[in-house]
Amino acid sequence: MKTEKKLLVLPGDGIGPEVTAQAINLLKWVENHSNLSFKIDEDLVGGASIDQHGIPLTDTVIEKAKQADAVLFGAVGGPKWDKVGFDKRPELGIIGLRKEMGLFANLRAATVFDPLIDASTVKPDIIKGLDLMIVRESTGGVYFGSPRGIENLPDGTRKGINTEVYTSVEIERIARVAFDLARQRKNKVCSVDKSNVMESGLLWKEVVTEIQKRDYPDVELSHMLADNCAMQLVRRPLQFDIILTSNLFGDILSDLAAMLTGSLGMLPSATLGKRGDNGVIPALYEPIHGSAPDIAGQNKANPLAQILSLAMLLRYSFGEDVVAAKIIDACKQVLVNGLRTPDIMGPGKKLVGTSEMGQAVLEELNNQ
Repeated sequence: MKTEKKLLVLPGDGIGPEVTAQAINLLKWVENHSNLSFKIDEDLVGGASIDQHGIPLTDTVIEKAKQADAVLFGAVGGPKWDKVGFDKRPELGIIGLRKEMGLFANLRAATVFDPLIDASTVKPDIIKGLDLMIVRESTGGVYFGSPRGIENLPDGTRKGINTEVYTSVEIERIARVAFDLARQRKNKVCSVDKSNVMESGLLWKEVVTEIQKRDYPDVELSHMLADNCAMQLVRRPLQFDIILTSNLFGDILSDLAAMLTGSLGMLPSATLGKRGDNGVIPALYEPIHGSAPDIAGQNKANPLAQILSLAMLLRYSFGEDVVAAKIIDACKQVLVNGLRTPDIMGPGKKLVGTSEMGQAVLEELNNQ
């Protein structure tokens, strides 16, 4: 007996629809190799929603997202919407979903696939075997704190204001996500802050330390300042397994970690909320590469990050670890076979487009 799962698919803008289509093409295979069936609903977000509805996120999409078992998200934004106003920019689509769904825990993996080790600008011996996870708090901090805004001052100048705010409750819940995940990996967490110059960072460090001592004594905890962490990610990244950090630092450090792997087009992410009374954990899955409007519609985008996001969805939302692992293995195999999209192209490899790469992954799955 199949268990039906409701998926909300939000392809968004730029290359979002192209890469999302390749992930969706795998769902029939997933249905044939699991006890799942899918009811898929697709809707608009970001710039596509602005074009249709005048706003980047409608109440209808918010409600659909809350009712879904998981959301698969593409990307939003592009120069087409640069003049819509800061309060209506496409990026509010994803920010609004995180807020309305209570998605406070962003998991960003940075994994170096052996066939792509030469695509990184970092020496191979520094990154070989890299497999780290950044656990980023995603509904608090400077992106959401108040007061905020731009003020006109009496002397004719202007002042921009953003406020870094964290409560102990917000810090504790994201810390627990990191510690629980650590127990499934290497039992090691590095908490990153700026406790030397920021009161919010000092509270962060105190709360994380308290939670570890009280409830997770089996998990090794270290602390590192954010600027040092940025340096260490380039200098000696293999020292990390899980990096736990705030919204702002997580945003910056995860992109830095992504480039260790050679391409933003290879990295997935998951953003999770608190388990509801119905047992469902609100969750949204997306590649971290953005909308890349310069190559949109040209069949050049790398779909592997979106496909790997689907693998995360199957693992974290539906407990399908075996199926997820097979999808990851299929992605690795197409790289071993020498297939490359433009962002990861190298000497002696075969250049393919978005759809060809997606089809190659499906063929590998069918051959397993």
